[in-house]
Amino acid sequence: MGSSIYKIFEYAYIAMAIFSLWLVYTNWNDNRGRAYLFVFFAVVAVFMFFFKRRFRKSIEKRNNDLNK
Repeated sequence: MGSSIYKIFEYAYIAMAIFSLWLVYTNWNDNRGRAYLFVFFAVVAVFMFFFKRRFRKSIEKRNNDLNK
């Protein structure tokens, strides 16, 4: 149960990155500063996806090692 919640949050970061990139696309010509802000958000969201994924896998591995 716990790891499924972590997976949901991992993919929520990917969804936030996609949404941020869409906002970059829509704001690029009108407000370049805001577009750069959402580029930053997209990069951070992708980083957080991989960080949380690695963290979840290490917890799962630790739990599997304890149960053996």
